[in-house]
Amino acid sequence: MKNIHDDRGFNQIWADTKSTRVRASRRCDYMISQMSPAPGKSVLEIGCGTGANSHMLASRTGMQILGTDLCEPFIAEAKRSCTMANLRFEVRDFNLTDGFQGDRFDYIVGNGILHHLYLNLDSALAKIRMLLKPRGRIIFLEPNLLNPYIYCIFSFPMLRKVACLEPTEMAFSKSFAVGKLIEAGFVDIKVEYKDFLLPGVPEWLITPLVVCGDFLEKTPARLWSQSLGIRAEASLGC
Repeated sequence: MKNIHDDRGFNQIWADTKSTRVRASRRCDYMISQMSPAPGKSVLEIGCGTGANSHMLASRTGMQILGTDLCEPFIAEAKRSCTMANLRFEVRDFNLTDGFQGDRFDYIVGNGILHHLYLNLDSALAKIRMLLKPRGRIIFLEPNLLNPYIYCIFSFPMLRKVACLEPTEMAFSKSFAVGKLIEAGFVDIKVEYKDFLLPGVPEWLITPLVVCGDFLEKTPARLWSQSLGIRAEASLGC
């Protein structure tokens, strides 16, 4: 099964394999580990795709989840396949904050979203901060530029084309992410190296990679992890 492209032809969602599902579940658990879930709290997911992560967040936390994406076919599929009382999906652009009609969220999350906004990241982070409640928190997982595979597909034009990357997307370094968050006025910033499980690996490799990856995250080799786990809070004065 091929990766899922958006309505512009760019690669956005990994093909549905067991390793991809395990990876997605672990990423959802990481997001939850950075929260203090309670039924009355609200979560906005930016770039929710076909809704899998939003659905997991809704079922595992009981919080009110709003999944948003710019791709209308993705949202149509999410509405069809992911239904829960505390979960809704809408085609929305977080850059148009007026469209949220004063809604503010306890958490804003995303899985591989901020790096798509690389050229306009300052403005994007400012808009995201405006959608948070005071001391609201962002939690994102983004590609780590120090990972050899990530470095290659983002750095060489031919590989970017093969991977169907958008022309403006770019992976992050930890120092770049921290600097941009500070400039945007976020506080309590934590950026950590996460995840060595690549999507699409054979099933027999999943458990060894998970065990090995969990160990490597505690060693200097964590610098080569696939992703950066990003957490930061809006200041009380935002």
